Amino acid sequence: MSMPMEIARRVADAVLYEGYLLYPYRASAAKNRVRWQFGVLVPPGFTATAEPSASVTECLLERADDAVVRLRLRFLHVRTRSVERAEGGGHRPVAELTSGERTYLTFEEATEREVEAVLPISALLDAEQTVEVRVPGDRSAELILAPSGEREGRVVSEHLPLRAALRAGAERVPGPYGLVRLRVRVENTAGWDGPEAAREQALRRSLISAHLLIGVTGGAFVSLLDPPEWARPMAQDCRNVHTWPVLVGEPGHRDVVLSSPIILYDYPDIAPESPGDLFDSTEIDEILHLRTLTLTDEETRQARATDPRAAQLIDMVGDMPPELVERLHGVIRYLDTPAREAATPWWDPAADAGVSPETDSVTVSGVEIAKGSRVRLVPGRRRADAHDMFLAGRTAQVEAVLLDLDGARHLAVTLDEDPGADLHRSHGRFLYFAPDEVEPLGDGEAIA
Repeated sequence: MSMPMEIARRVADAVLYEGYLLYPYRASAAKNRVRWQFGVLVPPGFTATAEPSASVTECLLERADDAVVRLRLRFLHVRTRSVERAEGGGHRPVAELTSGERTYLTFEEATEREVEAVLPISALLDAEQTVEVRVPGDRSAELILAPSGEREGRVVSEHLPLRAALRAGAERVPGPYGLVRLRVRVENTAGWDGPEAAREQALRRSLISAHLLIGVTGGAFVSLLDPPEWARPMAQDCRNVHTWPVLVGEPGHRDVVLSSPIILYDYPDIAPESPGDLFDSTEIDEILHLRTLTLTDEETRQARATDPRAAQLIDMVGDMPPELVERLHGVIRYLDTPAREAATPWWDPAADAGVSPETDSVTVSGVEIAKGSRVRLVPGRRRADAHDMFLAGRTAQVEAVLLDLDGARHLAVTLDEDPGADLHRSHGRFLYFAPDEVEPLGDGEAIA
């Protein structure tokens, strides 16, 4: 496997198990009772929810006349796990069964599935190619034996069969750049006769966390998130439904695309400090690690019984050496020389020699208003502040004429009748009004 595809697989694995089982990793937790939220492609006859039965990926290729495309469809296949207690000559389904020190729970697991197809662009330009996906069902039973060897029950696991299709095609994009638009439709084709059936039933015939890894040799993908200017109109014309294609692999390489049900950015990667899969790639590993350590013995027992992957996670967290735990606290990726701080910060009026609040003025009703001028406040013409009713008609002294970043003038004032005006003046705590919210007063005009 090439390095770009290996990097892509690490990211795709995180997508595959995003939300698979969330902290506190117990079946009893409410958020683990409604599972399988991302990339779900249900049977086309199931209409009880708004979940789709297909996704469509469109992306652009350049220099692709002799290119070969490798499509890798990956998804989870729901596997039911039913616990049955031995009774008489048969078995009775139960939610939970404890035998010795081990607890068995009725729950759902998932199995990774992967389908790959290699198709030359020349064939896709001629006609749409269809790759049928057939995953057979299976059923197995594991006996539960007491420490004495007596049969106490069994665990019955079952996959239902899946049917799906990959439909791929390509077309040349008109214009001088020689681009090819690649289109891949992933479609659940399973038959379904219960449109209003429970979602849990439909999920057993669904593709879960479905996503595509698309590799190309003899060509290069064009970023749809940040295309070059010449390709931007063509990139905007690409139609992606229920999926989000991004470049993956080593930054700068353009030979692998991940079409994900989760919104990502170009060249996503898994932090090297991440110790393992915690099933929530949007969370912080350190937080999940610490929270998992706080689980009680009973909670840990329940989590271990919930899912084998949960048991592996708990072991990983509990056995992590201190030096790896310390790495979870944080890391500096880039360390540049900080820019020299300006002698005068940008927000200080002294930073702009063309601005002087102490001497600047503004004309209001033909009268020049500057620091020291007296005005009557007439707020409310442009704003609806409930406190304006207490200021309307009051007189004030202008302390400064200010200019904001948008070029608008503002008057900083103190109220004539305010006994704390000197204190406000010394601390620079003023009331602010636009020039059209004041009226000039003559020097001899009485205070209102």
